[in-house]
Amino acid sequence: MRTNLGDLVDRNKDPELTAIIDAADWERAPERSHRWLDERARAAARALVGRGLRRGERIAIFAANSADWLAVYFGAMRAGLIVVPVNWRFPDETVAHVLTDSEAKLVFVDEARRHRAPDGLPAVEFGPDFEAFLDPGDFETVVPGPDEVAQILYTSGSTGLPKGVPLTHAGHLWVVEMRLGQTLETDRDRFLVAAPLYHMNALASTKFLLSGHASMVLLAQFTAQRYLEAIPRFGCTRLTSVPTMIALALQERELIARLDFSGVEVVTMGSAPATAGLFAETRRVFPNARIAYAYGTTEAGPCVFGPHPDGLPTPDLALGTPLEGVELRLAAGGDLDADEGELQMRCPANMPGYLNLPEKTAQAVTADGLYRTGDVMRRDGQGFYYFVGRVDDMFTVNGENVWPSEVETVLEAHPDIAHACLVPVPDPVRGNMPVAFVAARPGARLDADAVKAHALASAPAYMHPRRVHFLDELPLASTNKVDRAALASRAAEAEGAAP
Repeated sequence: MRTNLGDLVDRNKDPELTAIIDAADWERAPERSHRWLDERARAAARALVGRGLRRGERIAIFAANSADWLAVYFGAMRAGLIVVPVNWRFPDETVAHVLTDSEAKLVFVDEARRHRAPDGLPAVEFGPDFEAFLDPGDFETVVPGPDEVAQILYTSGSTGLPKGVPLTHAGHLWVVEMRLGQTLETDRDRFLVAAPLYHMNALASTKFLLSGHASMVLLAQFTAQRYLEAIPRFGCTRLTSVPTMIALALQERELIARLDFSGVEVVTMGSAPATAGLFAETRRVFPNARIAYAYGTTEAGPCVFGPHPDGLPTPDLALGTPLEGVELRLAAGGDLDADEGELQMRCPANMPGYLNLPEKTAQAVTADGLYRTGDVMRRDGQGFYYFVGRVDDMFTVNGENVWPSEVETVLEAHPDIAHACLVPVPDPVRGNMPVAFVAARPGARLDADAVKAHALASAPAYMHPRRVHFLDELPLASTNKVDRAALASRAAEAEGAAP
């Protein structure tokens, strides 16, 4: 029975099978076995303890994805330490805040980020320095207490400083077991992981696929070209992603025409909304693949929804029905059993509370202990849940509620629009003015009037964008989602400059 989140090895299976193809080194792409990762994690654990670090202390990882990133991550937890993955897209002052707030005693860095590590904090650089740091040999994995924290993930911090989210061994071992119960992993499965390991999406995928003794292709970071090229080159059967990543990859039509994706069996999208158009295009490019549309939060984990208990097929864009062990309710005003409202949830993976932020914890957790997700959901008559939008993304136009995700879905249904984002700009008459940023499909010719006309024909008039800006690509935030805050600032600046 697994008790430590850092020790997920299935020792009843062949240890020489490939665990990681480290495509951070694209040309060589060395293959690392499950035995290699197990031994590497033990060597990291021994070295950390030998360095004087004590159970419950924190170590940080501030580096791009790599096999050694994972060796440190698993090894530190085996030693009873708490791992703090650091978002390397944060500005330096935010990185310093994360390292100070978490009380990190040591930080692991790669060459590209070595100069950004704060002075005075001991650092180990991946490469020759890390090889010298390791201490190969046996190590007895620590058995954590029932509420012992394994890792602290930091929210992306789109408004204000990011918040530390402590997560326990027991809670995320429950996640691993639930996901393994939903999907029978086999030794032949090969996953593509390109989202950053500092984010829940990639970390959760990594843990459950390695615990199932599958293999993974790990990219240092996402680019549409490398993502697509990796699929046939390494024989990937399962793709993990944020919907934005798939949307960007699907724009590479010339590259797609040259590659064979017939071996892809599952495309998993999570952490952001998807559209019917994205589903359709995904099925066209990956004709043999099933789409798995997932939902999760940092604060309460990635295991929320699953198949219908009566075996009903899950409709496109439905997230599923609640998994066993997950308590959900939709809150709208004083109604805690609404058919549409903010999702509140409790499961074994719920955080114990934000790090050093009791007031923020009180705001995020209900009096009876459910986490307020900030996500508005709709539940249909069969019990399937659908994402509607973020509570803080909704804005009003002439007194009417506008959910950006609904308008974006309408815009992306246009055959020439690849991606869209709707943001509000304050308006003295309407309250807010909807402004759209649009990325056209390759070779398409679009103008603002055509976009507005499509929106007016497909949705209520108050929703349609009064301004349309065209971009080659929509900017991404640190989690590979569209950077809505950056686009809102850009729209406000454009309106302020307008005559």
